[in-house]
Amino acid sequence: MLPEINTILYASDLGTNSRPAFRLAVKLAAQNNASITFLHVIEPMNNTAENVISNYLSAEMYKELKEAGVTELKATMVKRIEAFCQDELPADFTFPKGKPEARIAVGNVEEEILYVADHINADLIVMGTRTHSNLTKLFLGSSAQKVLQRSKRPVLIAPLDPN
Repeated sequence: MLPEINTILYASDLGTNSRPAFRLAVKLAAQNNASITFLHVIEPMNNTAENVISNYLSAEMYKELKEAGVTELKATMVKRIEAFCQDELPADFTFPKGKPEARIAVGNVEEEILYVADHINADLIVMGTRTHSNLTKLFLGSSAQKVLQRSKRPVLIAPLDPN
C-alpha cells in the first residue's frame, strides 16, 4: 500500500526564487487532500553579535525588537502565500485543508525543520535548494542535503534558480 500524504511541511528561506518548491508543495497538497505548513527558520545570532547588541540595548528592548522581527517575517510569509495564490492559482482554487499555516522557528535550520516535521507529524517535507554543484555539496553541504540525510520522513527537494 502506498503511504498517504495528509500533512506537508514546506520549508523556505523566503528567497525571491523559491516559488518552484512552493508550487510543488501546493500541487501535492491538492492531489492528496493534504494540509501545508509553511516554515521559515531564523538562525540565531552568534555570540559576538549578541554581545555587541547587548552593549547598546537593554535586554527588554532587544527582546521587543526580536519579537517585532519575528512578527514582521510572519506577515511577510502570509503576504507571499497570498501573492502566490493570486498570481499562480485559478480564482476558484481552494486549498483542501485551508490556506497554509505560516510558522517561524528560531534555531539551527536543519534541526528546526526536523523538529517541526515531527511536531506536526508531516508525511512529507518539501524544500528547495540552490546548491547544484556536487563539489559545493561535498565541501559545504546545504540545509536540504542535511535534512535529507537526517530525516525519518520522505523529503522532496526542488531545484531553485540560483539567481
